[in-house]
Amino acid sequence: EQDPVSGIIARDLISQIFPKKSFHLQYMFKSGQKVDAAIRTDAGILPIDSKFPMDNFQKLVSGETKDEREAGKKEFIKDVRRHIDDIAKKYILPEEGTMDFALMYVPSEPVYYEIVNVVDLSDYARQKRVYPVSPTTLYAHLQMILLSFEGKKIESRAREIFSLLRSIKK
Repeated sequence: EQDPVSGIIARDLISQIFPKKSFHLQYMFKSGQKVDAAIRTDAGILPIDSKFPMDNFQKLVSGETKDEREAGKKEFIKDVRRHIDDIAKKYILPEEGTMDFALMYVPSEPVYYEIVNVVDLSDYARQKRVYPVSPTTLYAHLQMILLSFEGKKIESRAREIFSLLRSIKK
């Protein structure tokens, strides 16, 4: 099960960083599926899913024997692959205006590092165009998106200034 606090943290972070009109929480697609957050950009809607299966990760780290830990890791990898498939299928919908990728918010750094350190799993996520992000890397991704928003504002203002300068010159 997902720690409900982690989803709230991701949603709070998004709502603190972005202007109200540039994101949606619990964004609903035509299918009725709801993604936890969606950021509206010029390139399309960026879906961010913050639900994450944690049970088998706990078995992976707290199994009493090596066999229990290996079984937990095997099941954890299956869970993550299934979750990646769900995100790709439910939320990467260019016909509904989404970008051709989505972010999978992973609620803790240790879980995130476990995922990215399994090469086959990282490759699988890339093939499905679902990119795992941790609390730290989500913040970095959001800052980059926010910078692009600021860049658009600066570009727009620069055009206005150049237009005024051309008018003055005439």
